[in-house]
Amino acid sequence: MKFGLSLPHFRQAASPEAIRRVAHRAEHLGYDGVWVSDHIVIPHSAVDRFGTIFYEPLAVLGFAAACTSKIRLGTTVLILPYRNPLVTAKVLSTLDVLSGGRVTAGMAVGWTEDEFKALGVPFQERGALSDEYIAAFKVLWTQDKPTFHGQFVRFENIAFEPKPVQKPYPPVLLGAHGPKALQRVARSYDGWFPLAQSPEALKRDVETLRKLVQEAGRNPDAIQVTALVEPRDGGPSVEELKRYRDAGASRVIVFSQQMGTEAADGKALALVKQLAPVVERAQKV
Repeated sequence: MKFGLSLPHFRQAASPEAIRRVAHRAEHLGYDGVWVSDHIVIPHSAVDRFGTIFYEPLAVLGFAAACTSKIRLGTTVLILPYRNPLVTAKVLSTLDVLSGGRVTAGMAVGWTEDEFKALGVPFQERGALSDEYIAAFKVLWTQDKPTFHGQFVRFENIAFEPKPVQKPYPPVLLGAHGPKALQRVARSYDGWFPLAQSPEALKRDVETLRKLVQEAGRNPDAIQVTALVEPRDGGPSVEELKRYRDAGASRVIVFSQQMGTEAADGKALALVKQLAPVVERAQKV
């Protein structure tokens, strides 16, 4: 089983030194990946939850790529409608090239309506926007002469380089819950990225997802399932990881508010070190 954790790029812990130290230490200790979340602005209604400091995720991953050499770099998740799709595709493909093919792109349609409003993005159309953006990404990443004519995105007569190192493109995972989310994964995504409430709940949804993937004419075994887990009392145990594995997850990512709320003086490394023995044993699960 693969094991990753979030980088300290928001709240008080957000600093270049904290990000560098955690990314470097996680790689040294054998973590599979480091991951970042996405907010462009923080509405007043969400300040208590996220704080006011939130580093831009793709810029953070570019910085982390330069601080490391082999650990994967992922988003948990990037909100698709927030950015122009051609710009997002360009940044992700460039990051994949500069990192030597280490990007995993977790995506979502978004949920903070006030943030959509501030960015001038129609909240009610976020699902349709996201579906079309994903389709456009794949065209840009795979076609020598990319052409796309959609409702929201249109381009032709353009060159788009560099293409990603990973072929046909970096893994694209959907972070969402519910029947519509599972249907989207079955149609268009390389994997599913839920905030896991329990191994038992995950298992039920994975069984449903596998049926939907098969009905869509795709191979269920090719779909990655990554469980995002908020640790209790220090983090998941090896036994808990086994339960997530048996439920269908091939990767667990620890998302801890500690990584954001502790002071940026190295204390964010505490969780990284604490989970190191679990990481070592998880690789054998």
